Amino acid sequence: MNPEIQHSIEQLRAGDPRALARAISAVENRTPGWSDLLKALFPYSGKAGVIGLTGPPGAGKSTLVDQLARHYRKHKRTVGIIAVDPTSPYTGGAILGDRIRMQEHFSDPGIYIRSMATRGSLGGLAQSTADVATVLDASGRDLIMIETVGVGQDEVDVVRLADITVVILVPGTGDDVQTIKAGIMEIADIFVINKSDRDGADRVEREIRALQSLAVRGDNWTPPIVKTVATDGTGVGELAEAIETYESYLKNENLVLKHKIQNWQDRLLEMLREALLERAREQLGDGNLSQYALEIAEHKRDPYTLVEEIAGKVGT
Repeated sequence: MNPEIQHSIEQLRAGDPRALARAISAVENRTPGWSDLLKALFPYSGKAGVIGLTGPPGAGKSTLVDQLARHYRKHKRTVGIIAVDPTSPYTGGAILGDRIRMQEHFSDPGIYIRSMATRGSLGGLAQSTADVATVLDASGRDLIMIETVGVGQDEVDVVRLADITVVILVPGTGDDVQTIKAGIMEIADIFVINKSDRDGADRVEREIRALQSLAVRGDNWTPPIVKTVATDGTGVGELAEAIETYESYLKNENLVLKHKIQNWQDRLLEMLREALLERAREQLGDGNLSQYALEIAEHKRDPYTLVEEIAGKVGT
């Protein structure tokens, strides 16, 4: 192993926050050596529980993550938080709203918070989120919480990465059934109705129950519904208890390995897609891509044959 990478890993494993920050930056920005770093870190990963928290914008995800982190720290568990923020249209970086909301944790070495920009990625997660989670896992964190950007009904990528997926909803958003239907509804292991002190919380709960009655999950688990008021911590203990109950259910039903296998099948396909796309880009070059686009726009050739040709070259 590269001595520099070995030294970085030793520092990271010893709890050096600067070494952890450098490793995450290397992985996120795909700087030279990032792949070797992940290969070396992977044997140390696989021990942390990964909780994904998703839901529509304005549901209070950041505040709930903040309160949940506070709860776990009281129980002496170390926490890594990945907050996937919208991408700035000017700098391409994360807008960092989540860091502002969680800034009181910065003095606690038991919590590490990292904001990531989506950089145009759909599905609520940045492309390198899974790799950053691996780095945090290898650093020895007990729990990793991933808060997605809040893009709406198609925000389902988190289920491919998290051991447990929490879908956070909020009353008073108008047509609640429309807001919580297919998409994020189908990936929930636990439902949270946040801001439950508002009018309409009971109606949202009834609608979730009605939707749950229409289908049975493959693992026969019925996602519980937890009501919270994240601003004052109401219901956070109940949410942590629901998470623990589902963890126990997976273990008792021998579903932990099956769940991980399914997640890795999805992730491997995504990793292959990314690697092959990068190889195709390298072969094309910007000049060739522009020329191909011109020829297609002028109907001098068809895109379907072109893509088959490019894919064939990448395959060899």
